[in-house]
This record gives sequence, C-alpha cells and structure tokens, in this order.
Amino acid sequence: MTNGTAPHTIPHIVIVGGGAGGLILATLLGRKLGRKKQANITLIDAQLTHIWKPLLHEVAAGSLNPYEDELNYFAQAQRNGFAFQPGRMTGIDRQQKSILLDDMQDAAGGKLLDARKINYDYLVIAIGSIANDFGTKGAKENCIYLDTREQAERFHRTLLSHYYRAKAKGAIDGKLGIAIVGAGATGIELSAEVNHAAKVLTNYGLNEIDPANVNITIIEAADRILPALSERISRGVHQELNNLGIKVLIGEKVTEITADGIATASGKYIPAQIRVWSAGVQAPEVLQGIGGLKNDRGNTLIVDDHLRTEDPFIFAMGDCASCSLKNSKGETIRMPPRAQTAFQQAKWLAKALPAMMQLKSMKPFVYKDYGSLISLSTHSTIGKLMGNLTGTVNVEGRVARIVYLSLYRTHQAALYGWVRTCVFVIKDILGRSSGPKLKMH
Repeated sequence: MTNGTAPHTIPHIVIVGGGAGGLILATLLGRKLGRKKQANITLIDAQLTHIWKPLLHEVAAGSLNPYEDELNYFAQAQRNGFAFQPGRMTGIDRQQKSILLDDMQDAAGGKLLDARKINYDYLVIAIGSIANDFGTKGAKENCIYLDTREQAERFHRTLLSHYYRAKAKGAIDGKLGIAIVGAGATGIELSAEVNHAAKVLTNYGLNEIDPANVNITIIEAADRILPALSERISRGVHQELNNLGIKVLIGEKVTEITADGIATASGKYIPAQIRVWSAGVQAPEVLQGIGGLKNDRGNTLIVDDHLRTEDPFIFAMGDCASCSLKNSKGETIRMPPRAQTAFQQAKWLAKALPAMMQLKSMKPFVYKDYGSLISLSTHSTIGKLMGNLTGTVNVEGRVARIVYLSLYRTHQAALYGWVRTCVFVIKDILGRSSGPKLKMH
C-alpha cells in the first residue's frame, strides 16, 4: 500500500571527462557524498585508464611506462564511492536533463557498447583540451599530436622504429630529424626528453644513430619561446636548449607539413622524419554549440565565477571552460589552461556542489597562481614559484626539480591518499634502480 507520494531519489551528479580535474572531482564527491548515499556520482570517459596529461611527453620519449603509472577508472570508482561508465559524449538534452553517448567499438572494430542516454541532476563537463593546428595544410596527415596516451605511445613506437631499422640495416652514422611545432611547455619538455632518450638508447646497443645526429628543431611563431611565461624564464630555457644542441626557430609561422618536413612562411624548410604538433589549445569540437550553451574562442564553454554555464545545472571546468575572474588589481583575467587550474576548480566544486544541492550560498571560485616550472628532462628545471609567504621566487636546478616532481605526487595524493602515494614513490625509486632507464617496446 502506498501513500501516493513519489519515492525520494537522491541527486545524480554526472562528470564527463576523467582527466586531472574530472577524476579528482569524482573521487572527492564519491568520498563525501557517494559513500554516504547522499548522491550518486558517475564519471564518464572514453578511455578505461587515466594518465596525468603533463606526463605524456615522458610517455612519448619512453621515460615513463604508462602501464605502470596508469589508474584504472573502475578500480578507482569502486574504492571511492562513485560509478564509472565508458563512453564519449556527443550531445546534451537540456530539457530531459540527459547526455548522449556514442556507441563504442572494441579493438577489433566490433560494437562494444550501444549509443545510450545518461540522465543527470547536475552535470560537470571536464573533457580537457586538444591541440589546435589552425587548419595548417598537411598537419593532420603528417604530424603526431600529444593530446592522449595513444598519441604519445604512437610517437614512442615511431621513435624506436627508426632505431630498430637502423640496427637491422647496420647503418653507420644514421641521422634522425625531429621537428616540433610549438614552443610551449609540451613542445619544450618533449624536446629535452627525446634528447635524453637519444643518449640512453645508445647504452642499449642502438648506437647506429649517434645522439649528435639526432637533430631536434622547435618551431615557434611567436617572438620567443614560452610566450605565456615571463621573459626571464623564456631566456633561461632558451639558453638551456641551446646548450643541449636543440635548435629553436622563433618568429616562424608554419605554412605546410609534408611527409618529409615542415615549411615556414619565411621560406625555410626543416627536413624531419618525425613531425609533432604541440602548438595552440582548443576544446574538443563536440562542445561547439552543444545543448545550445554559449562558447568562447576555441570551443570552450563560457562559465561564471561559480563555474556554471548559463544553465544552472551544468558546470564546466579545466581546459574546456572559459572562466574569467577579477584579480586583486581589479583586472579581468582568463584562467590559464593548466593542470593547476583544473586541480583548484575540482577541489572548489567538491565543496560547492554539495552546498548548492542544499541551497546554501557559496563564495565564488578564486584562482591562485602558484607559478610555472619547465622540466628539461634530467638536465635542468627552471621556473617561478608564487605564494603568500614567498611572493614571486625564481627557481632552477635541484630545488626546482623537487618542486616539479612534487606536483605529480600531489595529484596522486588527491586520488590515493598520502600513504599509498609514499608506496608509489618507493616503487618508482626501486624500479629506476633495477629496471631499464627507457621503455624499449
């Protein structure tokens, strides 16, 4: 017998995107609400495992084995009170409060999952960003991008294949040209990591290509490298790249990319067997006009200082969100597409969403810039740290390297807790001392 009232249902929070921000948000909300049955939390991602995106240049060079550092979404969900569903979002039905997921195929091309709908009460979009090639002729056909683990692994396989072919042919004084479009953090860190990998590969008998014959060129359209960072950091990193023998071309706009190299507007042509595009950032095209929501440049979704779109039940965070806030000087600043931005927004939303569900007011999101660090593999780390106590401090060398490594450990601690993170640190130390210095397959 029933009293005629509808059964009480707890709210459903759906998070699309298991990157640095989305995964941390799902984990924190799962612990806070999911375990207590105060809300159902569902994370959706097209992949089954997570790799911290700032590490992809290490995966590409082989310095990091992704199979040892990956996180399984199903396992993380089971441990932390949320659910995981594999899928790729294709649309939003705001009237029905549901998202549309495309069908999924397995590795053999067979259908794994049918297209389906997922209902939500609150939706958080955190699908990150991809490189923007600005429609450059030949870029998609002839370049490797570094937006995903699969692309990083493709670069690694391509790099090794050149060495293995040289070994099989018994080549002497083989040469390898690598051209990287874009002198942002990804392009620069990749160049230094590959420079280091070229030296390590000779230790494993792949000495047909001498490290001196691995010609790495970075091509940047701006008048200096790292244009988003200070001139001091830019100059310091540029000098370090010169010391490593990495060639840097600034003020060179790429006009065409072929299977053999890269052409620029000034008439230069850089021969290269391996070509990488790491310039420009944009949100995935699926967000353009999705659900009738407003976009800013680069397909990003416009959000307010509470990370809400114009729909009060839909939020966006990280690289796919366009969030502009006023700083202490009253200037309007657009939040930078960095891992620390997504991390801070995830921690804020983990507090804000439960408060909003209880109709409590919440202070706006405040971004704190803790500085930027650029790692040049084992050679050097340069950057600046910012804080209330220290102000702005330029750092480099060992201190900067320790801080740089701590960023990943902080990410791990948010997901696993510090006890398990310390275990991972010990495992990594033992692995480096006993295993190969480079992934060789």
